[in-house]
Amino acid sequence: MVRNVAIFVVFGLVSLVAAGPATVRSRQDIEEFRHFLEGIKRGNENTEQFQARKKSLPFVNDEELSGKYQGDIVLDDEDYEVMLQEYAVGRSAYSSPSIGPWPANTVIFEFADGHFNDAQKAAIWNAVRDIEAHTCVKFRYRTSSDTVYTRITGEPNGCYANVGHKLSRGAHQMNLARNTVGVGCFRHATIVHEFMHILGFLHMHTTFNRDEYVKIHHGNIARGSEHNFKLYEVSEVDNLGIDYDYVSCMHYGPYSFSANGAPTMEARRRDVGNMGQRDYITDSDWLRINRYYNCPGAWN
Repeated sequence: MVRNVAIFVVFGLVSLVAAGPATVRSRQDIEEFRHFLEGIKRGNENTEQFQARKKSLPFVNDEELSGKYQGDIVLDDEDYEVMLQEYAVGRSAYSSPSIGPWPANTVIFEFADGHFNDAQKAAIWNAVRDIEAHTCVKFRYRTSSDTVYTRITGEPNGCYANVGHKLSRGAHQMNLARNTVGVGCFRHATIVHEFMHILGFLHMHTTFNRDEYVKIHHGNIARGSEHNFKLYEVSEVDNLGIDYDYVSCMHYGPYSFSANGAPTMEARRRDVGNMGQRDYITDSDWLRINRYYNCPGAWN
């Protein structure tokens, strides 16, 4: 069976560069990228900055405001130097070794003690049950013997998560800033969005052929946020034979990382729907999960 390579499931991403290839970036560019990565590593996702971003950009999804890579992707410690090395030789998208689907198609998770009330826990369980109802992926609560699992926290600094299953990671991070159910990080499609990162998916707007579908207004992007629009290479991502989806719950909205309130992304096609919506999960979202996890009938 032939799979058309095009979009963006983490595909056992391989670290492409360790040492050797000549640098193609200027020293200034490399230092700016290093500064960008150091800002993420220092934790520029603190609560005050998250709240300030929410106030200045009230029409932007909360997961875009957490100060992580691409807004809500949690990097592993070893990713920072690898990303800097790759950037120096001309590559600039997140790439990490040893990432793949969850074994036995089963995500193990737990709630951090005291972080959520009953209604919030029920909303998270609702997202879990929705994924289970539409795919062959299963979830189970962590037992004392589980050393690799997803720990769901409710810190007040945004929505974010690790990408994919990684054995050496141990406890995987997923955070949903506490809120009223249906608001902010507790919108149903936002919870599913973060679970899709955990399952192994990246953002739709970073696929290698994005520019065929979306125009980027570079002049409107906030300084220091340009790297959030970098594209993955064909060798790094796979759309599993599924067309570009403007209304995927993994697509960011038109004002993502805007410096001036003007659009940073514009659809190149008409009548594509509400790009960046978080009201529902699309059929294509469910199909991507099913194909990545080789669910029965997904390729029929």
